[in-house]
Amino acid sequence: MYNSTVKRHESKGRSGLTKTAAHDSRTLLSRFLLTNLALALLLLMTLFNGPARAELRVASLHVPAAELVGKARLKYLVWNVFDARLYAPSGRWSADAPYALTLSYLRKISGTQIAELSVSEMRKQGFNNEGALNRWQRQMDAIFPNVSPGISITGVRDEKGHAIFYQNGEKIGQINDKEFSRRFFNIWLGQAAFDPGFRRRLLGTNS
Repeated sequence: MYNSTVKRHESKGRSGLTKTAAHDSRTLLSRFLLTNLALALLLLMTLFNGPARAELRVASLHVPAAELVGKARLKYLVWNVFDARLYAPSGRWSADAPYALTLSYLRKISGTQIAELSVSEMRKQGFNNEGALNRWQRQMDAIFPNVSPGISITGVRDEKGHAIFYQNGEKIGQINDKEFSRRFFNIWLGQAAFDPGFRRRLLGTNS
């Protein structure tokens, strides 16, 4: 009788310990999962917001009170080419004030192609000084890298009207020519921009 009672108590004791251990294990597992979920969310936020912060940091080097004006995606036929974002003082763009334009590429394009296409668009807008175009093409070819998804190029028009270029936040070159800056940024922002809808989205206006 005594042995039977002891065994029952021992059995209940072991059962209680087992339940406690199981509860503790579930609690630890839940905390582990929650902690890792929080870290994963933080990492995702960093990945998504990191490039935007880097762009704003670069823009702020040259653009007072830099804020996002607008953004747009360029598509050619069925291909996405790049995402563009425009930064200007207090989010208000003026062609004669400092601003920054970031192009985040979604396809592979060589630096040589970027330079050639830029010159081609300047010609289409009516600029026909071949000496200047050839000089600018050589300068751009020396600055622009081969790009692929994940690479961003930010072009800044500073207060002197010079064009300064950054790749993923690192300076890669500069062209100190006001006429070049005007013609280059007019490709996207001028009245004769190659894609009026793209321009309107960048400027945040329907005008």
